[in-house]
Amino acid sequence: MLDVQLIRKNFPVLGQMVYKKPLVYFDNGATTQKPKQVIETLTNLYAEQNSSVHRAVHYLSSQITERYEAARMVVKDFIHAEKMQEVIFTAGTTASINLLAFSFGEAFINPDDEILISEMEHHSNIVPWQLLAKRKGAKLKVIPINEMGELRMDKLEKLLNGKTKLLALTHVSNAIGTINPVKEIIQKAHAKNIPVLLDGAQAIQHGNVDVHDLDCDFYAFSGHKVYGPNGIGVLYGKEKWLEKMPPYQGGGDMISSVSFENTTFADLPLKFEAGTANYPAAIALAEGLNYVSSIGRSDIAVYEKKLLTYATEKFERIDGLKIYGNSPDKISTISFLLEGIHPQDIGLVLDKLGIAVRSGNHCAQPLMKSFGIEGTVRASLCFYNTEEEIDLLCEGLEKIKQMFA
Repeated sequence: MLDVQLIRKNFPVLGQMVYKKPLVYFDNGATTQKPKQVIETLTNLYAEQNSSVHRAVHYLSSQITERYEAARMVVKDFIHAEKMQEVIFTAGTTASINLLAFSFGEAFINPDDEILISEMEHHSNIVPWQLLAKRKGAKLKVIPINEMGELRMDKLEKLLNGKTKLLALTHVSNAIGTINPVKEIIQKAHAKNIPVLLDGAQAIQHGNVDVHDLDCDFYAFSGHKVYGPNGIGVLYGKEKWLEKMPPYQGGGDMISSVSFENTTFADLPLKFEAGTANYPAAIALAEGLNYVSSIGRSDIAVYEKKLLTYATEKFERIDGLKIYGNSPDKISTISFLLEGIHPQDIGLVLDKLGIAVRSGNHCAQPLMKSFGIEGTVRASLCFYNTEEEIDLLCEGLEKIKQMFA
């Protein structure tokens, strides 16, 4: 078992008071807090080694370039990619998906082609494909969900057809925590020669992600979701696809040669990394990933499952509370409503008790519509949370019920 109290001491923000109450942070699905290693890496880098990456032969530039590419290797090993050039640094999951929607779309999407997504997608895995479909005259198709918040696998076979050129699917739902059976889905898609993108923003921090074992063609995630800094993310792509895709943006670092008549592009992965890279965030992301690995991703998954079980049992004892997303295979995220009380009101009152949750549609309006609601309250837990904090949340919910009775 994890030494959670020792772990908590490594996250400075968790020791503060909010409205004279100890902070209880249950908004990890939005962003995770940062360990000292990540914070100190950013501070020390700016103080001691700051220089432009890939640009010069002087000492600072060579040092920072070495650390930047070493960070790429950390990411490669963390997700079990085969090659470093398959790891592209971006600004985050949204940037990764937009990159793919443009570059893959330019190369492979034609009029009347179909792009398949699911009903539980985050807006970041809906809107870029809508824009692409409109630009190219293609069609967007949707895998529905059942009342448990699981994909309708019985509908998948028909939706995967000769017109489908890409399946873009969330690995884990950000709104309700459902873990999709992505390996099985990828096998079904590949049987029809359909490539698959996984949005891993909500999966990367909760357990082991092995892109080689999954055999996905693309995988996207954000650094700030996995204890790293903001403004950095990753798009993994199989080399065979990335080589055929045109660049998303033009500028410095992504070129081999430039003339007014023609430009040739750099080799992977720099072809997709135009401009000055966010090297401080990339290096700090590597520190965050190393920190997670040092704790042990299997141990994290076991502990968070324990938290989920404890929280679910406590919630089910609260009269008038309904949980949305009841798949037996889910991460430590619980979305819920209290009968007759607006989720925004719940979030505001809990905040005054020092408890941070998320209330709203969680950037998943189509999913909320499928449940016939406008939004939920979401408590997203991680390995630095405790059962005692869950107790405080439940006590807060009981107080709210009394206030609004």
